[in-house]
Amino acid sequence: MKPIAEMFENRDQVIAFLERLRRSLVQMAVVVFGLALAGYVLARDVLDFLQRHTGVTLAYYALTETFFALLHIALALSLIVSIPFILFKILAALQAVLEQFTRKMLYGYWFGFVFLFYLGAGFCLLVTLPYGVKFLLGFQNQSLEALISVRKFISFCLTFILAFGVVFELPLVMVLLGRLGLVPITVFTRNRRYALLIIVTLSAVLTPTPDAFNLMLMAVPLYFLYEIGILGMRLGGKKASSG
Repeated sequence: MKPIAEMFENRDQVIAFLERLRRSLVQMAVVVFGLALAGYVLARDVLDFLQRHTGVTLAYYALTETFFALLHIALALSLIVSIPFILFKILAALQAVLEQFTRKMLYGYWFGFVFLFYLGAGFCLLVTLPYGVKFLLGFQNQSLEALISVRKFISFCLTFILAFGVVFELPLVMVLLGRLGLVPITVFTRNRRYALLIIVTLSAVLTPTPDAFNLMLMAVPLYFLYEIGILGMRLGGKKASSG
């Protein structure tokens, strides 16, 4: 495998890659904002579902708060639906600059990334989110009732769901980096303590609440995925050497 510095030594190749990436970003933005218009039609149903799913009593404290919350939902729905297109464009731009990233690998990794994103988002929606909300609502008592702002509730739910979708990509990202020869497996195996620190810090940033319980709901699965990524790199290295 070529060192990463050698891959970018051709100036024309780098310019072509950046230009393709720029065009892809424009296309991504058009698709996301176009679908957001359609997503607004479903936004009210999504809000009702999340409220029933978590058992939260919602309130709004400004006349425009619910309207902007629905816009937030519409944009998030559009982003979630657009993930296959976005991932394909990113991988296609990567293929344009890395000669060892074949067309077959592009489609294989694209399918894997799409699957893992929706797996992570679904895991959060069905498992992590309701348990996390239930834990936080457990602080209510006879003299303290939770009245949650609709804007903050939507921000909490959507940030959590999207974040889980992204972090579930970690094992495949690690396998791809190893397969392309950009990062050896020893970088990950020798730096587990630093990885754990980064994971905890990243979880604290991505989780929309400062409590330790929600931080652990993300940090524990993320470290588990990190170890799966190392295992995947080992298996991928064995297949590459045998092939």
